[in-house]
Amino acid sequence: MTEQPQRTDFADLVRQRRAELGLSVRTLAEQSVDPETGERPFKFGWVSKLERGGSTDAPSASILRALSAGLSVPLRVLQEAAAAQYLDMENFIWSDDRTTRVLVAHIEEMSDEERRQLADIAETFARRRTVRDRESGGKSD
Repeated sequence: MTEQPQRTDFADLVRQRRAELGLSVRTLAEQSVDPETGERPFKFGWVSKLERGGSTDAPSASILRALSAGLSVPLRVLQEAAAAQYLDMENFIWSDDRTTRVLVAHIEEMSDEERRQLADIAETFARRRTVRDRESGGKSD
C-alpha cells in the first residue's frame, strides 16, 4: 500500500489548472492522451482520488505526458511538482503561483534569439520600475 504523501504540490497543480480550464475530471481524463503512445493512461477516478488527497502511486511518465497535453502545462512543470510531492524534493527558485515554473519551462523551449528578446523585455520592465520608484520617492535597490 502506498503511503499518503505529506506534500500536495502535484495534486494542487492538477486541481488548480483543471479548475482554471473549467474541466470536469471526466473531461480531463478523456482529453489527456499520451502523445507518444496515443493512449489514455488514467481514468477519471485516479484524478478524483489525487485531488481529494487520496493515496496514489507516483504518476508514470505516460501519465505526466498525457496530463501535460490535457492541462496545457509544460511537462517539466508537472515532473517537478510530482517530484516535490512524491519524492519530497525542494525547489527554491519558484513562485507559489507557478508562473516562474511555467516561464522557465517555456524558456527552455526558446531559441537563443527568443531568450535574448525576453531578456530585453525583462530589462525594460526593470528600468520602468526604477524610474517609477524614483518618481514616487521609493528606492529601486
